[in-house]
Amino acid sequence: MKKNKPFLIAEISANHCGSLSLAKKLILCSKIHGADAVKIQTYTADTMTINSQKKYFKIKSGIWKGYSLWELYNEAQTPLAWHKELFKYAKSIGIKIFSTPFDESAVDFLEKLDCPMYKISSFEMTDLLLIKEVAKTKKPIIISTGMATLEEIDEAYEVAKKYGAKDITLLYCVSNYPSKIHEFNLNNIKILKERFKCTIGLSDHSTNNIVAICAIASGAEVIEKHVALEGQTKGLDIKFSLKGKEIKNFRKDIDSAYSLLGSSKFFINNKENQSRKLRRSIFAIKDIKKGEFFTKENIKRIRPGHGLPPKYYDLLMNKKSINYIKKEEPIKFKFLSKNFFNKKYDKIS
Repeated sequence: MKKNKPFLIAEISANHCGSLSLAKKLILCSKIHGADAVKIQTYTADTMTINSQKKYFKIKSGIWKGYSLWELYNEAQTPLAWHKELFKYAKSIGIKIFSTPFDESAVDFLEKLDCPMYKISSFEMTDLLLIKEVAKTKKPIIISTGMATLEEIDEAYEVAKKYGAKDITLLYCVSNYPSKIHEFNLNNIKILKERFKCTIGLSDHSTNNIVAICAIASGAEVIEKHVALEGQTKGLDIKFSLKGKEIKNFRKDIDSAYSLLGSSKFFINNKENQSRKLRRSIFAIKDIKKGEFFTKENIKRIRPGHGLPPKYYDLLMNKKSINYIKKEEPIKFKFLSKNFFNKKYDKIS
């Protein structure tokens, strides 16, 4: 992942609407509009759940209300038969592609495609056996933390480390679809960063750019966002997806937020340094003879900043000038005796 800008992952998810051609168009769209990687999902309806109409398996609210889990996943899946072609296509246009496996068989399948890294979804984050299987590949692993307590995240993180994961990224996530602004607590990003000392990001299911911008300001370095084509209206995830050029605008917004963070050290840019000359300083407002005392009648704190800083004004009172100073000239250090300064004030050249 590049360190000079956020790493943007374009999540295709179910927005291919069952069309391989559309899936490829989504990959190309992501590449054109600035995503660093695209992500797909590797599962079948049968590896996700069972085909049951019992109440436990019915979705009772939200944008997928009325589906059974099996029906939803059967419609949303990216067919395994597409994977090889999608990996090959992404490589041919120069964009990274990886996947979210939802069980161990998916990991085995993706390893045969040389998947470069893996994502654990929020709903699978407590499946420690799955995390163990992914960690054993020794490849980078991204873990989404939606719904999870800190203790659950601790467990997942420790299992990943124990079984070989060296590069771990945690994504703060609100697992509501779409997520509303009031449901976020972006201080979670700072808490995760401090607690785990690893790369932290955001899996963003909101419907605007504000959350991601603020997440970057809070320390996020990776952003995952669902994508669709320009003008696309169909798709199970369409309500919280960036469409076409919106991806490019999102990219610009998060890059701008990242650039605003600047240096880790306190920093003043060159233009500000030039503006220091417009600060107040001490000037002579009358001619001052050599040996004459400085008084309120002959010096004043005014703009610009070519003379002594204003903090020396009281110290100058009733001290003698060792040079002749013309009216409207700045008071300089050279006009003061060598023992003028004491420990309270350091000389500033």
